[in-house]
Amino acid sequence: MALSPAIQECELLIKAFSGFGVDEQSMISLLTKLHPDQRQSFRKSCPRFFSHDDRLFEKWERDHIKQLEIEFSRFNKAVVLWTMHPWERDARFAYEIIHKDARFTYEIIHKGSPLSILIEIACTRSSEELLGARKAYHSLFKHSIEEDVAYDVKEDSRSLLVALVSSYRYEGLDVNTEIAKSEAKTLGKAIKEANGKKLVENEDVIRILSTRSKFQLMATFSHYKEIHGKDIDEDLEDDFLQATVQCIYSPPTYFSKVLEVALNNDVDEITKEALTRVIVTRADVDMKEIKEAYQKIYGIPLTEKIERETRGNFKDFLLALAAKGGY
Repeated sequence: MALSPAIQECELLIKAFSGFGVDEQSMISLLTKLHPDQRQSFRKSCPRFFSHDDRLFEKWERDHIKQLEIEFSRFNKAVVLWTMHPWERDARFAYEIIHKDARFTYEIIHKGSPLSILIEIACTRSSEELLGARKAYHSLFKHSIEEDVAYDVKEDSRSLLVALVSSYRYEGLDVNTEIAKSEAKTLGKAIKEANGKKLVENEDVIRILSTRSKFQLMATFSHYKEIHGKDIDEDLEDDFLQATVQCIYSPPTYFSKVLEVALNNDVDEITKEALTRVIVTRADVDMKEIKEAYQKIYGIPLTEKIERETRGNFKDFLLALAAKGGY
């Protein structure tokens, strides 16, 4: 049985609003051609968006209005973030998650923990880039990042996060093999002797992860694997420590996992926002490596997944940024 024009139009509108962003051209083509009687028929045929009010009119559902406002804003937000200085961008990311809700308790890094953004900023930026973000934070908000993390974050990970955002790592290639072997044993002992204690609060673990150069830490992680037969993140039950190690050891793998979860309509809005954040912040850095890691892990090109899950100008903008990394 053929669908009525109003129901057909409703289904087309649902499709235009499905996924991330909005298919602006389809929406404009559909809505502008409807005269008042057709719009009324359309509203009655679209219970997904409208409900009948006792005062005899069809009203937008509040949650749907809020969601559409978010979807319409995705493109604008991506453009603003892309044109922003990277220092300011990181400072604003940090401020937003530190102050959005001082009472938050998020535990799963790859399922939307806002605190994972602090780890990304601290562990995937160069020392100069992190210092620049801290300078921008001073200028914009009249506080330091470490000051606000120490005061507002109520998690057990607070000491680790303060140490990470305060760090200024050596970036040379020199590695001290004896220190790497010694600290691999120190980490192994801390993990083995945790016995229910929170490893994220261990002073030696915090010191090693927040002060050593990335090349030094990679040597330490390599010796850890030689000693224990597996990667250190496999032995870390704490999500913040896992994220810290992954961001230091292999940012493309870490960001691939973040993107995979973000490209899922069933997750919360904080998690979805990671799609814009990762594409915008990594387009000029390691997008080629992220795309290679994504395809290796999930068996599908990242650009194909973005093409499938996003809509309109937002989709076109993300694809253009993703293309900057080649491949």
